[in-house]
Amino acid sequence: MHDILHQLGRFGLIPVVAIDDANDAARLGEALLAGGLPCAEITFRTAAAAEAMHAISTAYPEMLLGAGTVLTIEQAQRAVEAGARFIVAPGFDVRVVDWCLEHEVPVTPGVVTPTEISAALAKGLHVLKFFPAEAMGGIPTLKAVSGPFGGVKFIPTGGINAANLADYLRLPVVHACGGSWIVKKQLIADGAFDTITQLVQAALAIVRAARGQES
Repeated sequence: MHDILHQLGRFGLIPVVAIDDANDAARLGEALLAGGLPCAEITFRTAAAAEAMHAISTAYPEMLLGAGTVLTIEQAQRAVEAGARFIVAPGFDVRVVDWCLEHEVPVTPGVVTPTEISAALAKGLHVLKFFPAEAMGGIPTLKAVSGPFGGVKFIPTGGINAANLADYLRLPVVHACGGSWIVKKQLIADGAFDTITQLVQAALAIVRAARGQES
């Protein structure tokens, strides 16, 4: 397993961020670090994504920064140039996957069916995004589709929150979870960075309890 993916597994939680104003990015990075979570997935759901990645990676190079909602090779390239160290896609796009493999950039494509998991395995990928997790049946579906694929780890994303985070993390096939509730767009827009730090701390307490780790 690539070291970056290993680190994400150690964190157990990946903040999934949609940010409208890149001027807020550095303060967001500071809030996440203050909460004890030095990673973030900045999604291409807003026009500010690449600029926000650059701002965070410049201000806080210790952050393990990724790009999410990557739909094209061009977005993957822009993300890496802006400081992203891993790529997350909502689905399995062989063009994006091949580009990442060619450039030695860790990639976790989205999967939800055995066919998609098999396609990812054929590319040598063993850490995959399970998306949209809750909308596709949540834990029962993940248990069912993961059963035939020993050695594959999943990052459930979509509908993950403080109420169900522990249930997902207790599954042996779950590598980490992606969640947006700790970094909601409105919290960022309102400048509520102290609240984000508190939400991160509370979420990490859930991660530690679910994994039987000491606080």
